Amino acid sequence: PYAWYEAEAARLENSEKSLTFAAHLFLDNLQSDDIPERAKWKALQAKDLFERSLRINPENDSSKVGLGACYLFSNISQTPMEGILKIREVAERDSTNIYAQIMLAKGAMISGQYDKAIVRLQTVNKLEPDNAEAVLMLADMYERTGDKASAISWYQKSLRLIKQDEARKAIAKRIEELSK
Repeated sequence: PYAWYEAEAARLENSEKSLTFAAHLFLDNLQSDDIPERAKWKALQAKDLFERSLRINPENDSSKVGLGACYLFSNISQTPMEGILKIREVAERDSTNIYAQIMLAKGAMISGQYDKAIVRLQTVNKLEPDNAEAVLMLADMYERTGDKASAISWYQKSLRLIKQDEARKAIAKRIEELSK
């Protein structure tokens, strides 16, 4: 409900900042939604908001990547590559765009292209060594490719970045399981 009210307020205000904020609320939430119909609705909401934001400022890379991610994480287009192309456009112009690199890594993960995801995430790690999301995703990718030693190493690196005790315990347990 919060995202819906933010979106409606943003549509009325019609400012780039409020539209982008509301769009990201939907986009962030849809990535973990297990109900396809609801995820699709969230993606359509985010898509509309990102498109409105881009009409105000066509050069907003965050909105371009967000729009591409809407296609990537939901079933709102017959051609999911449409989303990848939008994100890739930003990443090719600016290889240091962390948001674009992470979204392309997630796209590679979804399609099972773990080696491509690793390359993208290593780029993120070089630019932002303390990016916990990228470090954990790298650990996961190495685990999925069967490289236990690298997975353990990345999980260990993540421990210094994670502040929540429950998450730290879960990571330590995962390291222990992989070490067997």
